[in-house]
Amino acid sequence: MTEATAPSTAPALNAPTSRTDLFVSFTWLALQGFGGVLAVVQRELVEKKRWMTRDQFVEEWAVAQIMPGPNVVNLSMMIGGRYFGLSGALAALAGMLAAPLVVVLLLAVLYGTVAEQPVAQGALRGMGAVAAGLITATGIKLIAALDNNAMGRLACSLLAALTFVAIALLRWPLLWVLLGVGGGACLWAYHVLGRITPTARP
Repeated sequence: MTEATAPSTAPALNAPTSRTDLFVSFTWLALQGFGGVLAVVQRELVEKKRWMTRDQFVEEWAVAQIMPGPNVVNLSMMIGGRYFGLSGALAALAGMLAAPLVVVLLLAVLYGTVAEQPVAQGALRGMGAVAAGLITATGIKLIAALDNNAMGRLACSLLAALTFVAIALLRWPLLWVLLGVGGGACLWAYHVLGRITPTARP
């Protein structure tokens, strides 16, 4: 007699229904991303649409961040490509770029006429503070995902602190931080995963 397996209590993930759904979703996401796109992306894709779990978001955002180009554009193409191949990646890319391009051009024309005004400069400083707060809040919200990381929360926290010191305090170039800290983290994760997952023997 076999023991019945307890059903999973985690709700099933959703998926984009079409390329149009990808285009519209990423257009709406892009139009919300003034100053704090990370917070918007995490809320829309993980909490509202449930296209991925929080752990999946952390992993794929990390991949998108080390690829050339804007992080969120890379992530959108990864998601579109996963569900609909090349055409899905292009639909997601178009959604990320089309409407925001028009908005940015209009804002650039408008800002050119008021750039020297103290009110405009103060508004930009205020938006910078809000963007920093949004990114910090999202980072704190995603800390819980480190519990499922193979390296453990302590090792991940040390790597994050080392990255902060290297970039914010020592002002090292991002490329060298990625190669040094990121490369070391990849090697350590490979070592830990090899130790956790035994090699199957015949």
